[in-house]
Amino acid sequence: MSEQLKFIVEQLNKDPFKKNFNLITFDSLEPMQLLQILNDVLAEIDPKQAIDIREEMPEQTIKRMCALLGMLKYKPPGNLSDVSSFRQGLVAGSKPVVHPILHWLLQRVPELKKRAYLARFLVKLEVPAEFLQEDVINDTYHQYEELVEGFKTYHKECEQLRTSGFSTAEIRRDISAMEEEKDQLIKRVERLKKRVESVSNHQRMLEQARQLRVEKEREEALTHQKQEQKNQLFQAEQRLQRAQQQLKDLRQAAADANPESLMKRLEEEIKINSYMVSEKLPKELEGMRRTVQYLQKIASEPAMGQADLQELEDKIKEVDSQITQLIEKRMMRNDPMDDKLTLYRQQASIIIRRKESKAEELQEAREELAAAERELRQRSSQARSSDGEEVIRGDELKRLLVKLRSKGTVYKKKRQEITDLKAEYGVLQRTEEILKERHETVQQKLQTMEAEKGISGYSNTQEELERVSAIKSELDEKKGRTLDDMSEMVKKLNSMITDKKSALAPIIKELRSLRQRCQEISQEYEEKKAQYESCTAGLESNRSKLEQEVKALREETAQEENQYHYINAMSEASKLREKQKMVRESHGANMEQMKLWRDLEQLMECKKQCFIRAQSQASIGQVIQEGGEDRLVL
Repeated sequence: MSEQLKFIVEQLNKDPFKKNFNLITFDSLEPMQLLQILNDVLAEIDPKQAIDIREEMPEQTIKRMCALLGMLKYKPPGNLSDVSSFRQGLVAGSKPVVHPILHWLLQRVPELKKRAYLARFLVKLEVPAEFLQEDVINDTYHQYEELVEGFKTYHKECEQLRTSGFSTAEIRRDISAMEEEKDQLIKRVERLKKRVESVSNHQRMLEQARQLRVEKEREEALTHQKQEQKNQLFQAEQRLQRAQQQLKDLRQAAADANPESLMKRLEEEIKINSYMVSEKLPKELEGMRRTVQYLQKIASEPAMGQADLQELEDKIKEVDSQITQLIEKRMMRNDPMDDKLTLYRQQASIIIRRKESKAEELQEAREELAAAERELRQRSSQARSSDGEEVIRGDELKRLLVKLRSKGTVYKKKRQEITDLKAEYGVLQRTEEILKERHETVQQKLQTMEAEKGISGYSNTQEELERVSAIKSELDEKKGRTLDDMSEMVKKLNSMITDKKSALAPIIKELRSLRQRCQEISQEYEEKKAQYESCTAGLESNRSKLEQEVKALREETAQEENQYHYINAMSEASKLREKQKMVRESHGANMEQMKLWRDLEQLMECKKQCFIRAQSQASIGQVIQEGGEDRLVL
């Protein structure tokens, strides 16, 4: 932790920050001050972040910082992997959260600057699908995507021009060195001419030396031609022997065979050869090509230091951890469809492995057969050279027959296995296609992640220096030779310099056109950049205005709702009070009315009972009503 703080303080004290901190003052900073320092570092990476956080809401500050860190692909340490805890620590200005961010940012400032710059143009705007239904918006969005792709192309070309290993200054230095050496050789030739002129018959001696050199060159050419003809003769003999052996095999096979068996055998051979040509050999060839491309890429890249190797190891560990997490998520998901396909995948993998192993065994068997045929031809030739005819003893013939029978049995078994594999292959074709698609998807992701922070660079100067040093060594060895050799060397140097100049002329011409094109692209890029920035500024200003208007309207709506609910509650309360007052005023009268109704009900009930009794007593006597009195007459 102390090393981390020391590194942060050292970087903050340098340009362009110049904070003049020490470990004590930096460790004693308040959370708000620590967040301001983090914001200053982010502003150095992206100038849009140059904001005083005291003038900004904390939620907006954290949202802006988290968005930029996500774009820069920052990953919190293992103990802060939870997003909510990381946000809470960032809001509070916690040192365990802010210090690792500062350490990570200050280690990669140039790289992160480039990433932030590219993100401004490569991160696409998200437009809802319903808006894209309109033709104008759809056409505009397609133009925007085309401009983004064009920016990618121009940026790649610009980076290639900047990082290319081609350097005209080095070539000019080589040409000037070769011209100086040419002048030295010319002076040496002049001195040797002056020394030779004093020798008698020097012209005749030079002529004889020239003829001797011509004859030696002719002898070398004839020797080379003789060797080539010997090689051609040997190859022709080998082809003749192979053709004779094939003719012999065909005659033996046709002696005890019918057309059906021959056709069946040819079909099997065609199927086997088709599998070898269409599946096995292309895979091996593709693997070899990938290996060669990978080796060429490694050879073309500049030498890597310990820091680069450590960074690559960190990337590999990170990718491995991501793959492990994806595998764990997939295992935890337990998709029933995947469970159903698991059996087919296992069968497909088993069949593919068996097919590959059988193909390898077939290849080995063919190689053994070819080796046996070569050995048989050698022994036959030895026998013919010794006795003049082929001699095969009885024991050898028996061994050959046993070997042929065993190989025939093995061949039948292998053929049956290949037939079974082909029958199962039709069932598993779909599974194999699914697996290939998934493998290609994973491979593309891995290649993208590997090339995300790759080191690009091409260096061809080493070969040029080796070639020049080889020429120089040859010149040093030939300095002690005759005058004619020196003159020939001067001619070669002149031709070489001429070739160099002629070779450099189109390159320099092309370089000028490329520079002009780079200037045009840079100018166009600046114009597009200005247009983009003006458009972005206008959109951001409109967005901020709309956000303020929406905020004001929401506040006004909330106030109106509160006022409405208050008025509604007051009106309800007043109605309830009036109702309560009316109930209180009419309570006494209503109670008296209710008592009268009860008395009336009792009176009616009594009359009812009296009437019933009167009906029941009609047989005993007669009731007479007179003068408001009732009399019973028996």
